[in-house]
Parts: sequence; C-alpha cells; structure tokens
Amino acid sequence: MIRRIDKISPLSQGEECRMRCLLSTVAESIHEPVKPSISISLTKLLIDGKFVDAASGKRFPTIDPRTEEVIAHVAEGDEEDVNRAVKAACKAFDKGPWPKMTAYERSKILIRFADLIDEHSDEIATLESLDSGKPYEQSRNIEVPMVARLFRYYAGWADKIHGLTVPADGAYSVQTLHEPIGVAGQIIPWNFPLLMFAWKVGPALACGNTIVLKTAEQTPLSALLAGKLLHDAGLPEGVLNIVSGFGPTAGAAIASHMDIDKLAFTGSTEVGKIVSRAAAESNLKPVTLELGGKSPFIITEDSDIDQAVELSHFALFFNQGQCCCAGSRTYVHESIYDEFLEKAKARALKRVVGDPFQNGVEQGPQISDEQFHKIMGYIKKGQEEGAKLVTGGERFGRKGYYIKPTIFADVQDEMTILKEEIFGPVQSITKYKTIPEVIQRANASPYGLAAGVFTKNIDTANTLSRALRVGTVWVNCFDVFDAAIPFGGYKMSGHGREKGVYSLNNYLQVKAVVTSIKDPAWL
Repeated sequence: MIRRIDKISPLSQGEECRMRCLLSTVAESIHEPVKPSISISLTKLLIDGKFVDAASGKRFPTIDPRTEEVIAHVAEGDEEDVNRAVKAACKAFDKGPWPKMTAYERSKILIRFADLIDEHSDEIATLESLDSGKPYEQSRNIEVPMVARLFRYYAGWADKIHGLTVPADGAYSVQTLHEPIGVAGQIIPWNFPLLMFAWKVGPALACGNTIVLKTAEQTPLSALLAGKLLHDAGLPEGVLNIVSGFGPTAGAAIASHMDIDKLAFTGSTEVGKIVSRAAAESNLKPVTLELGGKSPFIITEDSDIDQAVELSHFALFFNQGQCCCAGSRTYVHESIYDEFLEKAKARALKRVVGDPFQNGVEQGPQISDEQFHKIMGYIKKGQEEGAKLVTGGERFGRKGYYIKPTIFADVQDEMTILKEEIFGPVQSITKYKTIPEVIQRANASPYGLAAGVFTKNIDTANTLSRALRVGTVWVNCFDVFDAAIPFGGYKMSGHGREKGVYSLNNYLQVKAVVTSIKDPAWL
C-alpha cells in the first residue's frame, strides 16, 4: 500500500471558516445516502455446502451505519447450528475428498477462488462498504485485491508444505510429517470482515483443514458471498461452514466445542481472554489470538514535518480509526511539536467525511451506535482529564454514526485516551525530549501490536525498531499488509502470527515417524 504525501499548509482564519462551511454542506448531503445497486440474497448459514436457516428460525438485523436502517435480516446461529457445522466439518475431514486431494488440486481451487474474487470485486466491495461503512474506494481498490492476492499466495504454499528426514543415533529411518490439524474454529471481527476471512481461511485451507467460521454480527454479508464463491471454485461440501451469530452463543460454542481442534480469534483483548479460557477448559485446543493495540507513532526531530503529518494522519484515521494497529499514540519531538500540531489540525479539517459510496470520501461512519457512543465517551473523558481538544470532538451530520476527525494535544501518559484503545478517529498527540525517553513511554503499555517510526536517521530507525516491544514496526510507512509479511502482537495484543509462512504453523501439527532399519548400508 503506497501513500502519496503532499505538502500541507496551515489554514488561515478565512480558509478555516470556509472549510467549516464546506464540511457543514457535506454533512447535509449525508441525509441523502447513495443507494448501491445490489441485491442481497445470501442471508442464511452455510453448513455442509448448503445455505440453511438457523435451527431456531431466529434472524437478526444487520444495520447500515450510514442511515441506521436495516440492510437485511440474517440467520442467527447458536449452539445447535455450531454443532451441525462441526459435524459437517468433521465428516469432510475424516471421510470427504478434501484431505485425500493432492496439495496441487487444493491449490487450484484456491486460485480459481481468487479469480472469482476478481470477477465479483464490485459486488463484494459494495457489500463490504454497505455493511461496515468503510469507503467504497477503499474496499474496491485496496481490500478486495488484497484478498485475491492472499489466496493466490496460499495457493502457492499448498504443495510446498513438507516435513524433514532426520538423522538419528542408531539404525533408524526418521521422518517428520506436517499434517493438517483437523477442524479449525475461526472467529473474525467487524472492522475488516473480508480481509480477516482471508487471513484465516487461506492458510487453513492451504494446509488441508476444514473450518467452522463465525462472522461478526455487525458484518455478516461479505463472508457469505465469499463462501458461495469458494464452493463455485470447487471446494467440497463441509470444508467451509459459516455461522452468523453472536459471541455469547455461537462464538462461545465454537471456543468450547470438544470436536474443534484449533481456535483462531481476532477481536478485543477482553474477549480474547474469554475464548482462551473456554478453549483451555474444553479440550485444551491451541489458540491463536490477534487482539487489541495502542500503537505508538514516533516522529523524530529530523523528520520532514509535512510528510510526518500525512503519514501519522493515515496511521490513525484510516478505516475511521477502527484498526487494531492504529497509530493512536503520536509522539512528536519537542523541537517540532508546535509546527506539527498546527499542520495536523489543518490536515484533519481537510479530511473528507461523508457517504462512503461518494467519490473522494476518506472517512465513513463508525460501525454501530454502540461504537459511536463508546468513542464519544472517550472524547468526553479526554476533555475531563485535561487534554487540549484541537479540533473535532463532535458528531458529523444528523444521521448515521459519523464523528468528526478529532485531535487532542498535550496528552499526558496517565490520561485514559493515551492508555486505552479507542478504536475511532481520535488522534492523541504528545511531546517527548529524547529517544530513551520515548522508548520507555512507548513500551509502557500492556499492548504490543505495532508501531510506526518516522525518521531520516538510519541509526535512530535501527535503535527504535529493535527496542520497541511490538510485533510489527513500520519505518517511514504504515499499514503495509503484504500477504507474505507476518502480523501479530506481543504482550496483551495476542500470540501467534497471521499471514506469511508463519501462519501455516497455526494449522499444522508435526508427527515423527521412526522406523527400525535392519542391516543399513549407511546411517
């Protein structure tokens, strides 16, 4: 992902007034939302290759965050539906054609699926933006192509997974087999529904596993279409099962199921603890977790300020700030702090907020009413604790879950907005004096998912990238999510890695086969 960085000039008083008038006009336009040309037909559970109603017959609404109106009613799976899905996945793994296919045949299915993603990219992107509120241009031009790329990447790995021949002390032939782990339970979040589907389903299928996946109740639609396309590509029945539903019911059933062999979860740290406990107390299934974050973005005194402003703005406000790795703690060297703050405010005021289906919109609504009020609560808390509100801090428009791009300055380490994950368009800016100081402050967090470093000095870059206790450090870039780059956290941001070759380990187990050799010619 390449970001073009333009020069940023502070707004004059007159320009700022005109900008506020423009924003007010845009806010009015939100009340006439674009009506995407799409028919929503896939709203049932996908179990054993068929779309079926929930056993209870229950359905729940998925909401358009632009309008606060119902998009569709979706089947609400619970424990009984998870049991049906697990039964289908076990049958597919134990008796179906999937584990007996050659790895090359499996790879061809994944490649065909990637081709279908490309062919249906407009439809998929529309569903993704309608359900989540993210800009259509982001879905269509960035995220959907990344999904296709990731499945092609794992298709390439499918026939390259193998064990070793191991020398031993004695007359033995020793080999290791890398075997699929079995039925994988997967629970994905609402902020990047389709990408998280790809991050989990891709490596699991490449390794030959079967899957029971639960979508987030806020964003169930795009995964159902992806599931259909996977079957259109030739995936056998029962290999991928998708249950829409809620965490305390469907999610809990997956985490605690005795016949699920592995669990992968992306979501909050709080819920990560819950599913880990359920996995341990059931059949002690292995768990990979990609959890919350409070990523530092460190700007050194030698930085080009205009470029630093643009990149730090992107690091925080991308996807409405709803990123686990968002650069939500902006540390700026004291020598450039005042100029940076002035230009950061100007950039926030220029940010285009509006209907995600309108051209040029950078920021859509937050995902839900609950998330909207959570963010507004953090903004209020920041003001109460003495942080300086530079811009924003208010609802944008009169309908939909829109929030103005918000910046706080002079934020202190003990303030809630610098310690807790806000998951919204709120940038907290603080100053520092020395590199040792900023390292200590950046690491003084229970989270360790990612960090950004912006500097012209290679020695400073090396010092910071090695000192920061995080799973990913982006130097002079941010949110680069290539299929081959592993992603995951330190500390309470989780364990295990998604993407890249490392993610294959999540879905494999190693078996040693030792055979006695009689009268070997060599050892």
